[in-house]
Amino acid sequence: MALTQSGSGRDGWSSRTAFILAAIGSAVGLGNLVRFPAEAGANGGGAFVLFYILCIVLIGLPVLLSETLIGRHGQAAAPESFRKVAEQSGKSTAWEHVASLGVLSAFLVLAFYCVLGGWVLYYVGVFAGDLFTTGISGGAFSDMTVAEVEGLFPAMISNGTMTVMLNLVFLAVTVFFVSRGVSGGIEKVAVYLMPAFFVLLLGITIYGLFGGQMGRTLAYLFTFEPERLTGPVMLAAVGQAFFSLSLGVAGMVTYGAYVGRNVNLAGTSAIIAAADTAVALLAGLCIFPIVFAAGLAADGGLGLMFTTLPHAFQEIPGGSLLGLGFFVMVGFAALTSSVALMEVPTAWVSERFRFARPVAAGIVTFSAAVLGALSALSMGVLSGFHPLGFLPMFEGMGVLDTLDTLTGKITMPIGALLTSVFIGWVANKRLVDSENGLDGGLHLFWRFLVCWLCPIALTLILIVGIFPGVLGD
Repeated sequence: MALTQSGSGRDGWSSRTAFILAAIGSAVGLGNLVRFPAEAGANGGGAFVLFYILCIVLIGLPVLLSETLIGRHGQAAAPESFRKVAEQSGKSTAWEHVASLGVLSAFLVLAFYCVLGGWVLYYVGVFAGDLFTTGISGGAFSDMTVAEVEGLFPAMISNGTMTVMLNLVFLAVTVFFVSRGVSGGIEKVAVYLMPAFFVLLLGITIYGLFGGQMGRTLAYLFTFEPERLTGPVMLAAVGQAFFSLSLGVAGMVTYGAYVGRNVNLAGTSAIIAAADTAVALLAGLCIFPIVFAAGLAADGGLGLMFTTLPHAFQEIPGGSLLGLGFFVMVGFAALTSSVALMEVPTAWVSERFRFARPVAAGIVTFSAAVLGALSALSMGVLSGFHPLGFLPMFEGMGVLDTLDTLTGKITMPIGALLTSVFIGWVANKRLVDSENGLDGGLHLFWRFLVCWLCPIALTLILIVGIFPGVLGD
């Protein structure tokens, strides 16, 4: 039986497990698999990891619970859920615009995230083709030079036709699941793909334990160097914790609306945050043994995934099969995240304009395809187009980088900041207490975090994102 609210008649998760897997799939994405390991290794190892986990507990988890309880109480698309909570608290319904900003953020992220998903599909195809032609013996791309392997990525992103088509394919897969509803589509992709993702992640990590340089990886990621934990590094950990859980895009407000009253939101949110953190830690143990075994530098960013790792797979036995498994795993993570991102504006369009779900999903997909095409082409023929280049923080940025910066440094932090203010200072306390699943000392501690620590930390993220030099080097 679906976990819908009694008498609501809305589609919902078929079980608590389904909700947890879907929420984990929403949070786990490219940031966990690439950004966290690189940030940890470059910013103090174990000290950074410890502070990051602290930030997850003290900042990420309280906001995650706040978003989920708003959705569960409202039982509607994110803006309507905010409006209901505000109305029942005797406050201005203008607070619904916080969620509207989240809906916009989710749409903008979807538009460029599916471009990255298309890049992952390209590498799945490349490794599958190499495995078919050369088999599993030896390294990947045995008939190619190192320069040719490293040149795959720039050649791909400069091919406008290819990147646009890959983006459309990834969008098509995403909308297929979203258009089928919560229990019939979104839940299915989570229930089947997330376990498969974890199996692949653990499998590749075990390979690294025996076939890679795990000792060097452990030293790189977990050597405790507190002297390197400076102000900017600590703020980087705060930001990583915030972005890792995909906060500020109204995703958990939307997913929370499909959760029944019999689910304890506090305990469930803790499981989601713990799983997301575990994936981030395992990602480092999965990737860097392979990179180090190939004698390569652990560079961060997209270059690690799309340039360094293909080169690394070229240098190790069974590289074609391992590379295929890795990019299939990344594809699963990207798909569960893109489904969650598309669900946010789709639910809003469907409820706001009373469109059938397939129609609403189609409208969102078409709009995202247009903006996504501009993002895909911004690495090639539109590389000279800088839509917000007249603003200092967007100077020289193409469409994709502009969307990434706009959402990551402005709209998402604002959304999360206002959400914590709304729950901590605006919403009726009894209403919040009835939803959060906490009592006693834990409840008082959570309220302190939401009222004080989270707004301060998120304000710092916002200020540093807009004025990056404010904390110095």
